Amino acid sequence: MGTVRSIIFYIAWALWTALFGLAIPFLWLSGSPPKIIRMLSRFWARGILIMLSGIVGLKYVLWNGKSAPSGPSLIISNHQSMWETLAALVLFPDVAIVAKRELLRIPVMGWYLRRSPMILINRDAAANALRQMVDQSRAAVAAGRSVLIFPEGTRKRVGAPIEFKRGVELLYKMLDVPSIPMVVNSGSFWGIGGGPLRPGVITVAFAAPVDPKLNSRDFMKTTTALMESEKAIIDYHFDIK
Repeated sequence: MGTVRSIIFYIAWALWTALFGLAIPFLWLSGSPPKIIRMLSRFWARGILIMLSGIVGLKYVLWNGKSAPSGPSLIISNHQSMWETLAALVLFPDVAIVAKRELLRIPVMGWYLRRSPMILINRDAAANALRQMVDQSRAAVAAGRSVLIFPEGTRKRVGAPIEFKRGVELLYKMLDVPSIPMVVNSGSFWGIGGGPLRPGVITVAFAAPVDPKLNSRDFMKTTTALMESEKAIIDYHFDIK
């Protein structure tokens, strides 16, 4: 039954996405206004979350009722599935997500990602990628947007320790906005390698803002400790059998 529901969901996702492709010529003729494109992207993501809930039975909850931070922030999240990328568009209005440039190849939504704009980096050109990430993140914050980064660099399996790659410490130092760790347990329901999606409740937990005056080494150590603590709490309270 889970396999059938997953197939129905993916078909519905594809059809829903195709509808937004129909809007591209009109957006292009109107100059591709970023605010309208971001609004449509949020609407697209919200529709997918509704389909996940209605078709698969996969919902989400904010741990302890904590709401997403208001005002421009640096959101530092673990990464277990595609879910948190979709949900970020709903949780953080006008968010700029640090993502790999390969995402531009995705039909329809690649066009939207480029023009939102998101912070798209080429991981093969490390030094240049870091400069671009910082510059584009500064521009996003100056425009009143939050920046979301998955500092692990790729999706990790459930139970894997949180380990940061280089780059997030530069944003922490350069952006001069609150740094908020976020933890999700989406991998328990939507695995890395595909397969049937599982019904249940994904938990989103926000830790306290990181002290803004730490050096890079202490920032990395403190932030990973905060995230591991939140991850242990939600894994304990929402363990699935």
